[in-house]
Amino acid sequence: AAILLKLGGYGLIRISSMLNPHPPNLMFPIMILALWGILMTSSICLRQTDLKALIAYSSVSHMGLVTAAIIVQTPWGLTGAMTLMVAHGLTSSALFALANTNYERTHTRTLLLVRGLQLIFPLMSTWWLLTNLTNMAMPPTINLLGELFIISTLFNWSTPTIIITGIGTLITATYSLYMFLMTQRGSISTQFRILPPTHTREHLTLALHLLPLGLLIMKPSLISGLFA
Repeated sequence: AAILLKLGGYGLIRISSMLNPHPPNLMFPIMILALWGILMTSSICLRQTDLKALIAYSSVSHMGLVTAAIIVQTPWGLTGAMTLMVAHGLTSSALFALANTNYERTHTRTLLLVRGLQLIFPLMSTWWLLTNLTNMAMPPTINLLGELFIISTLFNWSTPTIIITGIGTLITATYSLYMFLMTQRGSISTQFRILPPTHTREHLTLALHLLPLGLLIMKPSLISGLFA
């Protein structure tokens, strides 16, 4: 999710620049698929019971935004796509790392079986909250900057796209909160009352994911040339 999807995004940027200006019969079907994919994959996240499947579908939803922004071929669109690709790479990797810490201790990825981990791992629960907030594009992370650029670009290209992107953003917030509540809140099962403690390396890994997301907003030109 952090590497392969970015290679696909890079390939789209290179090919789109070669096809500029886009022929309409090529542009519109890809744009429709990208926008429809945002809604479909976000909706699929709401009915997932497997934690890793939920995170994977979340990645596809965010890359739908990136694809739509690249196809428009404007400076704001490409800047938003680059920013969101970097932000998504860090956020998705952090979510998979968190899912792995849960799986190593409980040996299950089913959301209904593992609940209430906040009582046992309060610091890990804090990482869950921060990572889900970045997945929702909450300020001051670069996720928000990338999504604002992309939504503005699509709105400038076609006004009705604000409805699709708005609904997609709302569903993203819904399944991010759903993922946090299902893993951290509620009453824990009796079979998970005694679990191995978390390690310093796990907290360091998550800190190295989340710190760039918060600090890059101070100098976005590091990942996009628009503010240079």
